[in-house]
Amino acid sequence: MQKLAPLLVGVTMTWLTAAVAQTPDYIIQQNQMPLQTFGHAAPLQAAAPAPKTVDPGFSPTSQALPPVAPVPSAKLPKIVLMLPTESKLLGEAAQVVKSGFDAAAAADRAANVVFIPSEENTVVAQYRAALAQGANVIVGPLTRPGIAAVAPLVSVPTLALNSLDAGIKANPKLYSLSLTVEGEARQLADQLRDDGRSSPLVVGNADPLSQRLGQAFGAEWQRLTGQPAAQFDLSRAAPEQLTALAAQHDALVFTMGATETAQARALTSPDEPAYAGSQINVRSPDPALRGMRVIDMPWFLMPQHPAVQRYARPAQPLTRQTERLYALGIDAYRLAVQLAGKGATPGMRLDGVTGDLRLGRDRQFVRRQPLAVIGSEALQ
Repeated sequence: MQKLAPLLVGVTMTWLTAAVAQTPDYIIQQNQMPLQTFGHAAPLQAAAPAPKTVDPGFSPTSQALPPVAPVPSAKLPKIVLMLPTESKLLGEAAQVVKSGFDAAAAADRAANVVFIPSEENTVVAQYRAALAQGANVIVGPLTRPGIAAVAPLVSVPTLALNSLDAGIKANPKLYSLSLTVEGEARQLADQLRDDGRSSPLVVGNADPLSQRLGQAFGAEWQRLTGQPAAQFDLSRAAPEQLTALAAQHDALVFTMGATETAQARALTSPDEPAYAGSQINVRSPDPALRGMRVIDMPWFLMPQHPAVQRYARPAQPLTRQTERLYALGIDAYRLAVQLAGKGATPGMRLDGVTGDLRLGRDRQFVRRQPLAVIGSEALQ
């Protein structure tokens, strides 16, 4: 496991090798109306870039990136962004993705960006319009039905912002970048194995997202070790049973939200190694979560990293879950620029703000995130 410079005390990078849901990915699902929470009525605007600072403990290769030299507009590739910003269900989440995309475009100025609002009932027509406008790369759609609808039309590099359904016919120009929980669960299984754990207990409840995480972790653990992972469902057993059961295992994996995880963690020994995905990384964690190992985006865990510092933070406050969509927009732009340039090369990789992104054989980008300990310097 690679250790980072002193800047990121308590954070280690875990760039590892490599029940489909009926709904969009969980971050979009949980933030159908993310802006009303803060009373926003207007679209988000990117804030002015924060002053760049370099920690004295950072390695020379991690200094702030130089400004991008201006390129004549006529020579820049055309990237068309298609998002359902007018949708009653996903419009505001789509707007957050667009805001991140716009922030990256403003910082890098490496492409001419055209935005086309698209709904599921218009996505095919809008995709054809993007092709007619001479798009070099198309980013979107955001939903799985939208992706399935345009898949037969894909003739230029197209970066879908959700996972690809198994039934979609393979197309060498159709790619996927998503924030699905299954990817986090697989990374957690990899992490526990690398940490030498042999008998994890997965602690969850009846919530569909918890179930998805638990199932994905179990499947990956079985693949990696040949052994099943024990599961404990708090919705079907007395919570007190967890205390005794946890002592029989060498690690705990929590698949619930921050509040439920804190309640369950309080029933176990603080010395028992415990892991969770990004769902428990909230701005003010419960004291019971202290010491837990959590994976999350460099956008949150590595604020001093030059790839993170380069891009403006949202001008208005967002929940952590919603801000992950903003970070998704940033990396979507950066990948689109790469696809417009050299194209998708074998082993294509991006040191992204959402994680270390590597192109898999199935044309979906595998995302690996840093690991931190709640209560450490990186997660205060």
